[in-house]
Amino acid sequence: MKLKILAVGQKMPAWVTQAYQEYAKRLPRECALSLVEIIPAKRTKNSEVAKVIEEEGKRMLAALNAGDYVVALELKGKQWSTDDLAQKMTAWQGVHPVIVLMIGGADGLSDPCLARANEQWCLSKLTFPHPLVRVVLAEQLYRGWSLMNNHPYHRE
Repeated sequence: MKLKILAVGQKMPAWVTQAYQEYAKRLPRECALSLVEIIPAKRTKNSEVAKVIEEEGKRMLAALNAGDYVVALELKGKQWSTDDLAQKMTAWQGVHPVIVLMIGGADGLSDPCLARANEQWCLSKLTFPHPLVRVVLAEQLYRGWSLMNNHPYHRE
């Protein structure tokens, strides 16, 4: 199983890149984590939010492959516990070769992105800065893997 984070945004602060890479390198090859950054839509003070979301959505959908299993990170999605995530990862393993986790731009994911998603996951009801979401998501994926494999990283 390959895990891919598809995220709107580029040029993250060094601490974000460093933290993401730390968790990505901890995962074994059979559960490799990669990051694909989508160029954000250009914004001006007169930009229409709906058009920005639509443009970013088109870019995200273009980065997907037909066989990808897509999980949209969405405030209205279902909240999962750590155990839920580990169970989902176990279920995905061997069935879906590529799991794509989509992180939308500042205004969220487009309706076509949400429609393409196989599942919607609410990482938290709290509002996080976009750079931090990448780090939290990478850590949670590593934690889920560690729980699946009885690795000592996760403690109850």
